[in-house]
Amino acid sequence: MAPKKLFNYRKNRQWAENLQIVGQLGLTMAGSIIFCLFVGRFLDGWLGTPGIFTVLLIIFGIIGGAVVVYRQIIEILEPDTRDRGPESGDNNQHPPHDPEQ
Repeated sequence: MAPKKLFNYRKNRQWAENLQIVGQLGLTMAGSIIFCLFVGRFLDGWLGTPGIFTVLLIIFGIIGGAVVVYRQIIEILEPDTRDRGPESGDNNQHPPHDPEQ
């Protein structure tokens, strides 16, 4: 008798991929905030300030983490834009202008 699988990836693939994306976004945000927290605490201890760098760097960590998470979400929602090369019809290139027309 074969043991029952704990998680059937084929059956729950979409759910598992969504969970992976949410986990990645959460860890990105938390990682940037925690990194800035430790750098701010180090600078406050080294310079003898009463928490100024900790607060500033936590705010910068929140803003920076949000920007990175936003870019990751845009990359997930528009996966075909990064795969296109210039030969696929880039809209930013204009045909040469003929002044005699």
